[in-house]
This record gives sequence, C-alpha cells and structure tokens, in this order.
Amino acid sequence: MSAPTLRSLARDLGLSRTTVSDALRGSPRVDPRTAERVRKAAEAAGYRRNPLAGALMSELRRSRGSAFRGVIAGVDFTEPDRPREGAPYHRELIAGISARAGELGFKLEQFNVGAGELTVSRLDSILHTRGITGLVLLPAWSEPDLSGLDWSRLAGVYTDYIIERPRLHTVCSDQYRSLLTALHRLRELGYRRPGLLLQRHQDERLQHRWSAAFRTFQENSPGGAKVPPLIVDHYDRAAFARWFRDQKPDVVLGHHCEAVAWMEACGANVPATHGFVCLNIHMKSRPCAGLDLQPRVLGMRAVELLVAQLQRNETGIPEWPSTTTIAARWSDGPTLRNRV
Repeated sequence: MSAPTLRSLARDLGLSRTTVSDALRGSPRVDPRTAERVRKAAEAAGYRRNPLAGALMSELRRSRGSAFRGVIAGVDFTEPDRPREGAPYHRELIAGISARAGELGFKLEQFNVGAGELTVSRLDSILHTRGITGLVLLPAWSEPDLSGLDWSRLAGVYTDYIIERPRLHTVCSDQYRSLLTALHRLRELGYRRPGLLLQRHQDERLQHRWSAAFRTFQENSPGGAKVPPLIVDHYDRAAFARWFRDQKPDVVLGHHCEAVAWMEACGANVPATHGFVCLNIHMKSRPCAGLDLQPRVLGMRAVELLVAQLQRNETGIPEWPSTTTIAARWSDGPTLRNRV
C-alpha cells in the first residue's frame, strides 16, 4: 500500500490539494471545521507533512522558481549583560552556519530575540508564516527560553553546551578536553605553576567544565604545584593582584586578556618570566597564545545535524537530546616563551 499524499487525501475528501495543504499548515484561510476534518483524515491515513517540501514550495512561490531546498533560521539573543568581547565569536558561528547552509542548498535568515527585538511569540508567527522549520540557536549568556515556540513543527540545534527550555540537541566546544590539552602543553614548555582566572558565570553556564578540568590536572600531575583558581563575579584588578602575588603562578589561563597588563604591573615580564593563555582567542583584546574554540566549525556542524533532522522529518523536542563536542585548536602567540 502506497504512502498517503496530499493528492490522495484531497481525492478522498473531495477537496482541492491547495485546501488540504493549507489546512495542514494551519492557514486561517481554511474554515476551522474543514481544517479539523482534514487533520483527522490525515492522522487516520498516517500522513506526515514533509517540512522541507513545505519550506521549498513557500520559497519557490516567492522566488518564482529559483533553485532552492529550504530556509534555516539563525536565532540570536539580545542580552544587555552579554560580554561585548563575545561578538567576534558569534560572527564566526554565523559565518560557519551560513557557509554550510549554502553548500547544502539552504538559505540562512537571521532573527534576534530579546529586549527591543522579536518576542518569542512573534518569532513563532514569522516561522510559521514563512514555512521555516529548522533553527540553529546561537549561545545565550543567560539561560535561554524558547519553550514558547511550537516545537511540534520545528527542529533545532543549540550551539552551546546546554539548553533546558526546551531540551534540544547541542553542538559545542569540548572545554574540558581542550583545557587539559593546553595544560599538558604548558608543562612541556616548562611552566610548573599554572593559575586559572575565571568569571564565575562563565564557568557555571558550562557546568564548571573549565574549573573541573583545571582541578583534575592538578590532582593528577605528580610534583605539580596546586595554585587555587581565582574565580570572581566580576574581574577586579586589585583582587587579581593579591592572588597573583600570594599564589605566584608562572602562567595564567583566562578569558580576560587585560590580565596581562595586571601581571606586568605586579612585576611580571611576559613572556620572559611569566605566560598568559587566552581560553577563547576570539575574545582576545591583544595578541596572545590561546585556544581557538573553532566557532566556524561548530556552526557548520550544527547545520549538518539540523539538516539531517529535517531530512528524516524529525520535528519536535527530542526524547534523548545529544551533545556533539569539538576540541579546540591550539594557537601560538607572543605571551608564551619557547620550549625550555
């Protein structure tokens, strides 16, 4: 027995294909009683609407026949408290998303949700009207909430470690593995007292993967010094100076590159006597060694996972969300000495 189609549903119901299609898309142009009859008949027949086909036809009608496979929405969050230093990282993510989407035959449309931008309900309406069913969500500084979207017709991938509202598949950097690799590299370069500088929220939002990797390295490195990490609510030069003088780290790892100047104010000579490693070189404010978290690669991988969901017609909140991690790449720089 062949699978039900729009044509077969329309024939059995005595309706036009356009009416059946509009009813299944929730178009207000269809009488509610007719729409309900169509939905019940489709459910009984086991019909499932192909979201890619819907998006394709919607775009074809707008573009008058140009080659096209679908639209992917890139959703970012407008947050007043988000660090401005993170903007280059987001740009690289978008570049990767856009490039890979284009290679796979999709167009990227960008949306911003938050203060002064789109509300979640407005975004839901736009996605529904335009027939967009695939979303790539950019990292939010605070816990994002897109549970107000109608996920029964959507598929999504979040480009950060964890999202709970709703729980979606995620693609993110492997901070734990990457920091361990960096610490082993520093040991090979002759550093024996690594110190970690973190903003508390930067660690908490990743379920403490930065600090966990640092402590694991300390506990499993024979003969290594155990410098307590400096974890602060807000970066503070005076607090850093006290920690630096008391604990005497010979290399500091952190996101805040201004710490190099603070180290030098305490008498350090970078890189002759001390070193610095930026945990995300896309946030650096000066040339330095660090970790490239590969946001462009993360964006490309997110699109691949999203398109695979759409091709399998997998919409809705996944029962078992998965996390795909990609290790960072080491980036040499002038804040570390040569091997000793």
